[in-house]
Amino acid sequence: MMIGRVVGSVVSTTKAEKLNGKKMLVVQPLDMVTIEPDGKPLVSIDTVGSGTGEVVMVVGGSSARQTAITKDTPVDSAIVGVIDHVEIDGKRTFESGGSE
Repeated sequence: MMIGRVVGSVVSTTKAEKLNGKKMLVVQPLDMVTIEPDGKPLVSIDTVGSGTGEVVMVVGGSSARQTAITKDTPVDSAIVGVIDHVEIDGKRTFESGGSE
């Protein structure tokens, strides 16, 4: 799993049938300590109703196909949670709606 910030969306009118009705978002991976961008953005299927600007938990590979929304769907990345806060070694590195 990794964390990332939703920075955009992808619209595709022509796609594999099993992707119809799926919300595709662009996620910028983040370093968990600094909450700074860490890597290239990726497209993830949203399974939890997240939106632009939110920090989310993302799974990849076969784990991305384990949700009710993505089961048997050709996906390699899925958003599975919206993060409230991150704490590492007793220090909060991210808190939703405030002190980042």
